[in-house]
Amino acid sequence: MRDELWERLRRILVEKSYERRRVILTSGRESDFYVDGKQTSLHPEGAYLIGVLILRQLNSREPRVQAVGGMTLGADPIVSAVAVVSHLEGTPLPAFIIRKEPKGHGTGQWIEGKKNLPPRASVAILEDVVTTGGTTLKAVERAEQEGLRVVRIVALVDREEGGAEAIARAGFQLEAIFRRSDLETR
Repeated sequence: MRDELWERLRRILVEKSYERRRVILTSGRESDFYVDGKQTSLHPEGAYLIGVLILRQLNSREPRVQAVGGMTLGADPIVSAVAVVSHLEGTPLPAFIIRKEPKGHGTGQWIEGKKNLPPRASVAILEDVVTTGGTTLKAVERAEQEGLRVVRIVALVDREEGGAEAIARAGFQLEAIFRRSDLETR
């Protein structure tokens, strides 16, 4: 999978999203680096390359998926990019977004875009950055509670800090387009 497109996206990630500085992560852990995936997924070329590379990853092996989704806000531009690229490539995959809290009015729904999905759809949960895997596993749980079948998990970046192992303990394999070491070694 490491080709010219992968290398171009890696350069955008390093330029726009990767920072060496002390931060407190969502998990509460302190870290000496930060990856703000939204800076790349909201960049025009970055979004396109994310869509192409994740779609390529999803099409590279079984099981196939019928839709892509993830937890708002980090996954929002990623699932949208994959959905648009899948349409352009003639293999349309609808996107869905999982809310952190149910909608406070109307139907009170947890998932946006659900009407575009077949019942019991096989889906991939997409993430921008995985650290401990906690957000990813919450997204899996919520999707499954809403009747979806999570069969794949794909992240833009694995920080290599235990998330892949936590996801494996839950019975899934984390497929990462990039790892921390990819962003630091060039």
